[in-house]
Amino acid sequence: AAAEGRKFDMDQKFTSVPELTISYKPQTISPKFPGSVRELIQLKCGDAFRHPQFQADVVRPLNIEDLLDQPVTTLSGGELQRVALILCLGKPAEVYLLDEPSAYLDSEQRIIASKVIKRFISHSNRSAFVVEHDFIMATYLADSVVVYEGQPGIEATATTPQPLLSGMNKFLQNLEITFRRDPANFRPRINKKESVKDREQKRSGNYFYMGDADE
Repeated sequence: AAAEGRKFDMDQKFTSVPELTISYKPQTISPKFPGSVRELIQLKCGDAFRHPQFQADVVRPLNIEDLLDQPVTTLSGGELQRVALILCLGKPAEVYLLDEPSAYLDSEQRIIASKVIKRFISHSNRSAFVVEHDFIMATYLADSVVVYEGQPGIEATATTPQPLLSGMNKFLQNLEITFRRDPANFRPRINKKESVKDREQKRSGNYFYMGDADE
């Protein structure tokens, strides 16, 4: 009752939102820079590119040494993606926004890129928002999972955050799909429905089998 008749002051500040510096890697990468990869990185990243920690955590794992003297406009989609990741992570910022970093990368490069992003954010003590639809990258990037349950387009309920293994287990159980890690390369593989492995994992409740892979 006390609030009745109270006028809302548009100039009143209820919260204070801090200003944050942001580095953004877009989903679509258009190679317009007229110079070489080395020139572009030096222009955008400066001294950060040469820092020993950045070289160890980002540059060497992404393997761009052979690309440095190539014209940016001649790079393939996967090469552009790796350079774009370096440009994004090489810019000093408080928040990193990466839109589909898996695009154009092969399965092996996706695993490497996932580890690069996770390691860099951890070591730099920064925050990152990663939009990703690739299952491989999502499982390598995530520490915890929020599972949405319900009927598509009708209703949904979000579960509380839970560890990667139990969260993915719940998600795949809802889809009646089982995954295993390939023993040779540790990549997730879908088991054929009603195969021996599929039935074994469903009986044991291990829809998302991690095995002994090194995370």
